[in-house]
Amino acid sequence: MKNVVETPSDRVKSKSLVREYSEAIIIAVILALFIRAFVVQAFKIPSGSMEPTLLVGDHILVNKFIYGIRVPIVNKEIIPIRSPKQFDIVVFQYPNDRSKDYIKRVIGLPLQEVKVINKKIYINGQPLNDPYGYFDDPSISPGTRDNYGPVIVPAHSYFVMGDNRDHSYDSRFWGFVDHSDLVGEAFIIYWSWRQEGNFSIEPSESYIRWNRFGKLLLQ
Repeated sequence: MKNVVETPSDRVKSKSLVREYSEAIIIAVILALFIRAFVVQAFKIPSGSMEPTLLVGDHILVNKFIYGIRVPIVNKEIIPIRSPKQFDIVVFQYPNDRSKDYIKRVIGLPLQEVKVINKKIYINGQPLNDPYGYFDDPSISPGTRDNYGPVIVPAHSYFVMGDNRDHSYDSRFWGFVDHSDLVGEAFIIYWSWRQEGNFSIEPSESYIRWNRFGKLLLQ
């Protein structure tokens, strides 16, 4: 039986290979953290406040640099790019608890007057052509859900609402979103999963919502 002896050259090659793999892993981790911090971040939809546009179990990607490049952690904007437009779907830090991320649609822009009368939205006194609002409750609520304002959106802030207007906890209840609290703009559904179903390829029976893959959310 022939003995196999490890030579110094073999040890050098082995160390080089370990170093090569280690460097590749470190670079991949740094790149992933950079992308998540500055470019794109994935989110899962946990509630029905944006139905029917976004369903519970939808997984979306959010463009994090579209509203300006910011320093992570301190969230200070260093390179402004553009401001949100009306009807953008935005992810933001919930103003009353910034450890939570919310997703809503921009309705009112800075310095605009927003008013809701019997579920109908008015911007600067004019009825809003609102193709995204969804209602399943014909009754008129005595609270701020169906009748709100008028209010003036502060500078550098936004009035946001969920598309599922009868079941959304949004600016009607807790106020405005400051520009500094924006995380980014939702732009695509890359995966969708529901609780009921099985692993069938039949859309009506499957856990996976095949028809939602790659659905764009941009206006």
